[in-house]
Amino acid sequence: MNSMNEIRSVPNSTQEDRSCELCVNSCKTCISRQVSICSVLEDNEIHLVSSISKINLKPAKQVICNEGETANYLYNINHGCVRISKTLPDGRRQIIGFLFPGEFFGLARDNGYDYSAESITNVELCQMPINKIFAMFSKFPKLGHKMLEITRTELQITQDQMLLLGRKTAKEKLCSFLIAMQQKSKQLKDIKENHVYLPMSRSDIADHLGLTIETVSRQFTILGKDGIISLGENPFVEILDRKHLKLIASGE
Repeated sequence: MNSMNEIRSVPNSTQEDRSCELCVNSCKTCISRQVSICSVLEDNEIHLVSSISKINLKPAKQVICNEGETANYLYNINHGCVRISKTLPDGRRQIIGFLFPGEFFGLARDNGYDYSAESITNVELCQMPINKIFAMFSKFPKLGHKMLEITRTELQITQDQMLLLGRKTAKEKLCSFLIAMQQKSKQLKDIKENHVYLPMSRSDIADHLGLTIETVSRQFTILGKDGIISLGENPFVEILDRKHLKLIASGE
């Protein structure tokens, strides 16, 4: 896993508040530059975002923000994978989604984060003050339009997730999940064709799909025995029969 370009080694302690010069250089070499909210900015405009940003490095399994806490920052993922989740009063967890490089999170309601975010792998984040980013919309309307476009996509994903949890069988859920994760994997470097990058645990997948760990593991085994996927070296899964996978996911 550590050899992959989208994951960088991080010291054991969190490193924040790095210099603005480093942020500028990071923007120039950022692998998510063409798919993130910054993609609408020209090369001579990107420094305006980097000037208000900080690079935030988090080791794996660290909290980035907590549900309900004051939302001061918007985060864009440069490297690594993040899970976002909500917790019920009785302690049960529902993982809303898994975010990869180029995706952002941190939009809030009533000034508080709607969910918690944790690093699954080592991550590099571009941390931007929400009030300063919103203030830029008047000068760069295309930045606001891009964020609206991404928000609309997130809404569609949320609607798909409602269908996934409410109506699909365990096998249909897992097949839908693998298709979605393959689309995200395509944004990463060094991913072989038809391979899916799954850095999250079986427990994470279960909490995302509303299943038990045992059910998730059993369905992976069944798909493997049916020749639809190949359970290769962790954290990769190879899709052998995409057409069949899509048919199952659609309920056919």
